Amino acid sequence: MKYILTALLFCTSNLYAQTYTDSINKFRQHYKQEFITDERSPLKGNDTAFLRFFAPDKKYRVIADFSVTPSSEIFEMPTYSGKTKKFKQYGVARFIINDTILSLSVYQNQKLLEDPKYKNHLFIPFTDGTSYSETYAGGRYIDMETTDVVNGKITIDFNKCYNPYCAYADGYNCPVPPVENRLPISIRAGEKIFGKEHK
Repeated sequence: MKYILTALLFCTSNLYAQTYTDSINKFRQHYKQEFITDERSPLKGNDTAFLRFFAPDKKYRVIADFSVTPSSEIFEMPTYSGKTKKFKQYGVARFIINDTILSLSVYQNQKLLEDPKYKNHLFIPFTDGTSYSETYAGGRYIDMETTDVVNGKITIDFNKCYNPYCAYADGYNCPVPPVENRLPISIRAGEKIFGKEHK
């Protein structure tokens, strides 16, 4: 009986891992398709073949404690083009990876708030130990929604983090991750450095 239960648990765990991997792969296929359909995209056609990713890893899907910061002030976040964009800290997520306590500030783009389609949009720009070597030097991004915050918790999936357009070509206003979002560990999840020469 004990053997049967162990076997069932093993099969269930394997099925969940396979299902999770499938969901990430599906997410990435959609991500690639958006490059082809977006008129502003720096990539066209076969360029998407040079997009590279770490293998899906559930370790980098974390449930974080989330504190809303309603009294935070609007500030100018610099971009790599030299321009700035108005953002406001929406809250702070705290979590643990590799036995390290980490935190990330979560922001709202004030311009996007004017568009009803993006009224719930949250933005997490960050750098980590892989920046410059395995991933884009300018950091990576994660998009979320205010509705993702439930009972003081938010699930952050680094397997879904992506490069800004500046990773592929010049001429874009990509926000520079603030100092407080420089993670002291390596996040080997999500998108890697583009596998083709920068345009």
